[in-house]
Amino acid sequence: MIRPATAADVESVAALWNGLIRDTTVTFTSKEKTLAEVAETIAARQRDGFTFLVAEHGSKVAGFATYAQFRGGDGYARCMEHSIHLEPLARGQGLGRRLMQAIEDHARARGTHSMIAGVSAENAGGLAFHGALGYRTIATVPESGFKFGRWLDLVLMQKILD
Repeated sequence: MIRPATAADVESVAALWNGLIRDTTVTFTSKEKTLAEVAETIAARQRDGFTFLVAEHGSKVAGFATYAQFRGGDGYARCMEHSIHLEPLARGQGLGRRLMQAIEDHARARGTHSMIAGVSAENAGGLAFHGALGYRTIATVPESGFKFGRWLDLVLMQKILD
């Protein structure tokens, strides 16, 4: 089931997100998110007209997806950037595709023209996933992130929604 995140999901979302922050280069940040930060992100996305969705597998939160404006300013008002993360055991079952469809549909309904994915160049699965959904690579930003004592490249991918 795909549904809007609630306050009851904060701990599950934080646990998933922080595991990726701690253990992978999927995200370049190394500072784990507090429960208050996750709660504020969920509330802010909903308050600002975006969305923060969770995917349940059984009765457990198995993933989440959200989006917001790519960059500040009114010139970017129709260009969004998303984040999507799944528990390892939830991958390869179509859950990610359903989450992406849901946030893309939400974004289209509010007039979004373009969706951006910022994917670690080391995340072969993330690159393939986005490519299979129609995202195309538009740029690579070399050595834009630093984590685990080394420089990381960021791949920007884009899908035109309208």
